[in-house]
Amino acid sequence: MAAWMGVEERGETLRSTAEELVGEDELLPLLHGNPSPVCLNSFEPSVSGRVNIWQGVGKVINVNKMVRAGCRVKILIADQRTGAKDSSEIRAAGRHAIEVWKALGMSSDGVDFLWCSEETSRRAHEYWPLVMGISRNHRVRSLASMHADPENVACNQLLEPLMKCADILFLEADICQMGVDQREVSMMARGYCEHIGRANKPIFLLHHVLPGFKEGQQRMSESDPLSAIFMEDTESEVTKKIKKAFCPPKITQGNPCLEYVEHIVLPWFREFEVVPPDGGNSRTYVGIEELREDYGSGTVHPRDLKLALAKAINQILQLVRDHFEKNCEAKGPCDDVK
Repeated sequence: MAAWMGVEERGETLRSTAEELVGEDELLPLLHGNPSPVCLNSFEPSVSGRVNIWQGVGKVINVNKMVRAGCRVKILIADQRTGAKDSSEIRAAGRHAIEVWKALGMSSDGVDFLWCSEETSRRAHEYWPLVMGISRNHRVRSLASMHADPENVACNQLLEPLMKCADILFLEADICQMGVDQREVSMMARGYCEHIGRANKPIFLLHHVLPGFKEGQQRMSESDPLSAIFMEDTESEVTKKIKKAFCPPKITQGNPCLEYVEHIVLPWFREFEVVPPDGGNSRTYVGIEELREDYGSGTVHPRDLKLALAKAINQILQLVRDHFEKNCEAKGPCDDVK
């Protein structure tokens, strides 16, 4: 696909995956000089094995865009940073996620799945000195500040941002995608490159972070199943969660239902249809601004928005349900998910 795209179009495709682009002035020169840059995208399996909708659908949307833009994508499964006692559970969760991505149509060309434990063990003599080198440039207080509760950070948690930074440089990524909440890691990596005199600093595509469904919940929570849609949810569970979601009439800011439409449904279907159950006129939206305008004016009722959102999300998740139902090989890791 990239062979048919000019450098400007490739750049715009990559920009479309990001809410913030760190190193923007360096993107087009990189694409001019490198037709197949390495793009790193990480995934940290949870002990429960569940995959939330951004980790599933959001990742597939962005990875496929990166492949279309000519990138060689490395998905690093961070199986050694979870703190789990049983590594087999984490491996099962990682394999389950891979099956989810396959079910959703993630490109099979130009995408490699890497296990962090394997990559670092194979070249431990290079990886751990890199971690230590990065650590010497940062104080404990600055590392602790990257966590939600800086006053109660365990020692292994202090290592997390250092290892994330080291992963990027260790795997020689030209571009790295992570959430905007990981901006400090991006600055840490670029700062270390300047410190050691490395000319090619990684460019960062920082994507949006979906909020939780509850009022004021800035991000989804693994410990609160009602805060998000998970790829393992049944049709009724999806409908129930969206029905209970915070969605005040005429309020567009901080409205998680509208954010799901903007960042999941529209990129997937390229349109969003709202059909009032009372037989009123249906409306089809191809952009979020028009929907926000109609919702803010009261033209679209919260009930109608939620019904349309639940229908769209269930259509996407049905691909995953069918995959695990029909594919015997996929059922193995699925059975291990709690």
